[in-house]
Amino acid sequence: MFGAIWIVQVVHYPLMRFVSGPAFARFETAHRRRISVVVGPLMAVEGICVLAFLFAPPTGLSWWLPWAGAGAEAVAIGTTVLVSAPLHERLNARFDQATLDRLIATNWIRTAAWTSRAALAIAMLVAVLR
Repeated sequence: MFGAIWIVQVVHYPLMRFVSGPAFARFETAHRRRISVVVGPLMAVEGICVLAFLFAPPTGLSWWLPWAGAGAEAVAIGTTVLVSAPLHERLNARFDQATLDRLIATNWIRTAAWTSRAALAIAMLVAVLR
């Protein structure tokens, strides 16, 4: 999710500011449908990996690394469910600049969480390969 969230944060969400009026509802609906096809499988695979490392950690892996990764994943998923999805629902019903600005601002939480998760995944890989 690391690469996907950075594209969304830096490219996609800011470009939403250029869509206005009645076109925004169509755009938002298309965005939600299309982005789900990309991020749904990525989130599922990442979730499976988190669980695998929690319940069957590789030999030589410090106990805290999988738990820290799970925490980062929980923050990202929690923010998606509790913050981002409701904001998308509001935007789908009616465009509001303040709602879009809030979506972009709060998406930094997910960006930081998935970036942390990626750093932890690299640390786990390095630890296992030593």
